[in-house]
Formats: sequence, C-alpha cells, structure tokens
Amino acid sequence: MPQPSTEFGEELRKRRLDAGLSLTALSAAVHYSKAQLSKVERGIKAPSRDLARLCDATLQAGGALIALVATSASSTPDEPEPGEFNEEEWTMQLSPDGSGWFQPLGRRQIVSVGAASLMRWRTGDQGPVSPTTGAGMLEASRSLFTHYRRLGQTVEPGFLLPGLIAQTHTLRELSAHADSRTRQKLLALGSRYAEYIGWLVQETGDEQAALWWTQRAVDLAAAGGDQALAGYALVRRALVTLYQDDAEQTVALAQKAQSGTLPPRIRGLAAQREAQGHALAGDRDACQRALDQARALLTGQADDADAPVIGSMHLPDSVGMVTGWCLFDLGRPREAAEELNRQLARVSPDAVRTQVRYGVRRALSYAADGEIDHACMLTEPLLDGVTAVRSATVTLDLRRLARVMARHSDHAPVRRLSPRLGTLSRFTTS
Repeated sequence: MPQPSTEFGEELRKRRLDAGLSLTALSAAVHYSKAQLSKVERGIKAPSRDLARLCDATLQAGGALIALVATSASSTPDEPEPGEFNEEEWTMQLSPDGSGWFQPLGRRQIVSVGAASLMRWRTGDQGPVSPTTGAGMLEASRSLFTHYRRLGQTVEPGFLLPGLIAQTHTLRELSAHADSRTRQKLLALGSRYAEYIGWLVQETGDEQAALWWTQRAVDLAAAGGDQALAGYALVRRALVTLYQDDAEQTVALAQKAQSGTLPPRIRGLAAQREAQGHALAGDRDACQRALDQARALLTGQADDADAPVIGSMHLPDSVGMVTGWCLFDLGRPREAAEELNRQLARVSPDAVRTQVRYGVRRALSYAADGEIDHACMLTEPLLDGVTAVRSATVTLDLRRLARVMARHSDHAPVRRLSPRLGTLSRFTTS
C-alpha cells in the first residue's frame, strides 16, 4: 500500500501556494475532498497515484509530483530464455460436471505419476506431408485463428486456451514434415498463435506465464526465419511493466523495440507503448511526440494478407484510443473521456472485451472528473461484459473506479452500483 509521504505533502503544498490556489480551489479542480488533501499535505494520509497525477496536471508539475509517489509495483518478471520448444508437457483433465484444467506438467512430475496414468500418443514418426496437405492445413488454421480471436472478445480465456495451445503444438509438429516453404509459413502462424496465447494468459493475471508464451512465439518465428517478432516481444513485456506502474521500464522496453530494422507496424505499436509509459511519468510532451511517431508509422501501412495482424484487430484507430488512455494517466480526465467517447463509438459492439477494457477507463475518466452519476450510467451496462470476459487488466481499472465511487457513497446511483462493482473488482481470473 502507498505510505504517507511528508516529502510529497510538502512539495504539493509548495506548488499549490506558488500557483495561488487554496485547498478549496485545488479540491474543486481534482475532485478530492479538502479534508483529504489537507491530510496528504501534512503527511498524515498517503497520496494515491491517481491523486498525484491529477495534482501534477493541475499544478503543471511536469511529472515531479508523480515521481514522489512511492510505488509497490511487483518486480518485473525475469525474461524467459530463448530455446527449444520442449520445456514441458501439457495435461488436460475434463470432468463430467463440466469443470476441468489444462496445465503444464514437468517431466519429473510425469515420471512420478507414472506413464500408465497418462493417456499419451507419440508424434514425430509420421511420414512427409504433401504440399497440398500442408497448404490445406495452413489455410484451415488461419481461418480458425481468426475465429478464435473473435471468440476471445466475448468469452473468458479459460474456454479458449486449451484449443489454442493444442493448435500451436499441431502447427509446430506438422512443420517438421512439410516442405521448406510450407514449414516457414506453418511456424510463422504457430508463432502468432503462441503470441495470442501469451496475451490471453496475461488476461488471467499470470504475468510470468504470459512472458513464457511470448518467448515461445519468438522461438517459433525465429525457427521459421522471422526475427522481427522478437521486437514485438519487447512491446508485450512493456505491457506487463505498464500494468505494474513502472513508467521507466515501460519506456525503455518500448524504445528498444523501435529499431529501424523492424517492420513499421511493430515500431508503431512500440511508439504507442512508449507514449503510455511517458504518460505514467507525467511527461506530456514526450507522450505526444511518441503518439505522433506511432501515427506516422501505423498510417497507411499495408498488412500482409497472408499473416494475422500483430496487435489488436478490433481498434479502428489504435493511436486515437491510446491517446485517450494516456490523457487519463496525464491527469486530464475530461479530455480523456471525450477522446474515449469518440473512439468507442467506432468499435464494433461485438468486440466485447475491447468495449469493456476502454469503456471502464472512460467511466473512470468521468468519475475522476467529478461526473459521478454519468460514470455510473456508463459503468452499469459494462458489468455483464466484465463478467463474461474475466480480464485481469480490466479488473485493475475497475478497482480504481470502485475507489473513486467510494468517495461518493451518498449518491443513489453509487449505492445501487457498489455491491456488484465491489464483487467484480475483487475476483481473480486465473
């Protein structure tokens, strides 16, 4: 938990007085009570990062107040080592009542369980696959991947991960028996499956496993002759540090992924992530420069028709949506809400996960701007979607929204929404 900070309180008071603002005026600007601000200034109450961002923007501190807030973000998971694909085996259990699990089982565990306890079949002894068969498998797997990504917008990850993992294994095994050209395409597609698995696993809240699967994607791509996906893996790692509120590491990883040797789309996505890191740090100018760079790289780039899109396929204007995201972290909730309004109007209603992720942030923006009733109105229709997709990343913003709402418990819409909002913001997804 954030600790009371005399240093932050003293700096906040100094900057408030230099700006000629009373506690009452600052309270009206950031929508926190005068009593709470007074306790923060005196070092009695710990400032939240959200309060620090709002004060930083109002007092034009350029990130200085944000930098003073102590964070308790967990350490960045160690980067998985590149290597072969046979680190572990996966075992599935399905029960008659519909429950089940799908998880890795190390070789030592398999030996201790005993081979007779596991139903297994061997692969690797098959003969060559004809070019026609390989091409047919490639086409079917591409179509299946598109359907999986659409399903990922409406159901929780646990429904999809077993099939996605099995399909990734199938593509890898099939590639060993195909001609060289088909082999490269099979491995490239397998890498996209593995990358998507990594993203879904992060949605369950398991950051270490998410990075493990991202590294598997890099290995598969490299085996097929594609070295560029290693750059995108840095963008994915930066997403983990972003959700840990680690602005410095987010920017560093994103900048590393902007090498001129990488495809424009990867560099554009990396620039977007860099902008989000600068926003966390309260550096508006650097954030805007990164967004401009992302726009230049992502506009007019033709995607490879034979390869799945890297990154989200459900954002008509990803730079615009990320701009709205950044504005909130920059302590400008009103501008964030207006931009997110524009962008969400362009997202398909069928893209439930995307609607929920950015819809919750829009509601949070309105709540932070003091429009509590409107925030409640926007939040209520999102909660069924929150339940359906069960996203760890969405839950983080939902908790922030619940904390803002708790400061306005006298509002009837808040009292009506609070029980379900509180329940959904507490559940774990993995």
